[in-house]
Amino acid sequence: MSVRADPPAARARDRLLATWYRAQPDALATALRPLAALYGLLQRRDRRQRERQALQRPQPGCPVVVVGNLVLGGAGKTPTTIALVQALRAAGLRPGVVSRGHGRAGGAVAGVTAEADPRAVGDEPLLIRRRTGVPVVVGRDRVAAALALLRDHPEVDVVIADDGLQHRQLRRDVEVLVFDERGIGNGLLLPAGPLREPLGPAPGPSTLVLYNHDCASTSWPGHLARRRLGGAWPLGRWLAGMAGAPQPLSALRGRPLLAMAGIAVPGRFFAALEAAGLQIERLPLPDHHAYGGAAPWPGGTREVVTTEKDAVKLAAWAGGEVAVWVVGLDLELPADFVAALLARLPRAAAP
Repeated sequence: MSVRADPPAARARDRLLATWYRAQPDALATALRPLAALYGLLQRRDRRQRERQALQRPQPGCPVVVVGNLVLGGAGKTPTTIALVQALRAAGLRPGVVSRGHGRAGGAVAGVTAEADPRAVGDEPLLIRRRTGVPVVVGRDRVAAALALLRDHPEVDVVIADDGLQHRQLRRDVEVLVFDERGIGNGLLLPAGPLREPLGPAPGPSTLVLYNHDCASTSWPGHLARRRLGGAWPLGRWLAGMAGAPQPLSALRGRPLLAMAGIAVPGRFFAALEAAGLQIERLPLPDHHAYGGAAPWPGGTREVVTTEKDAVKLAAWAGGEVAVWVVGLDLELPADFVAALLARLPRAAAP
């Protein structure tokens, strides 16, 4: 259970999510169908306009891999992006990443350093930069961000666009479509369901489908990635670059822990901690939660376990009286998925 009462906005959000992820549309979803039809009309028009713009704008001179999902909210795009960077580097390529930087102040193009303020660049781009060390550029305009990335880092030979599926102005060679165990929910477009665009009869030839679950959650064929928690890092060591080795999660068993997560589906993180044998109290926070000046945990808290996405915003509490442990999520890509990805990249990009 949560350590604090959910505010009305959170309860309304949870009610809508429950509607979206029912197997069949309920009364609320049915009432919202007219708005969903209007959204679908506008979405198709917007897509055609953005695709025309892509033909008129300068584009990156190297392959582009777009990571995205069809549903609103988290489905594991950032862990997938990190895993893709690692797989492409292992294949001899030199990837760089562009991202919108959700929640950042402004939308101008900017490079991301490991010491950047998450309020200026966004928590997920900063996490990608810290975890991978590859060049990362943020910007509302993905084309401008990609061109800036290649200008400032000419060694980059593959651009990965994190959460870029709907940004059609950016030409792409491969789309990696990510689904979690929730699939497409009730199958309806926003706001009656979670879909940002409809699920077609089959993925296109340039689309690879990746399920970060132990089985497929839609009718589309795809590859199954293995999702697992990493070890536990003291917050200060994690922020300093993760020197040495983390503590195994088993070292935290038998200790009362506050589990804190400001991610799209915090319950998934909590359940994984409990499955690892940890004794936790749950503190779910809004996705991309902006931590203020006061300590984010209740008085009397002694130890906290949190996500890497939260950790990039917790530097003010490193080395304090409360011990903060950072537990990362690692995604293992299947070999056949990596082979299919490399096969779809233009021949000029092959190592």
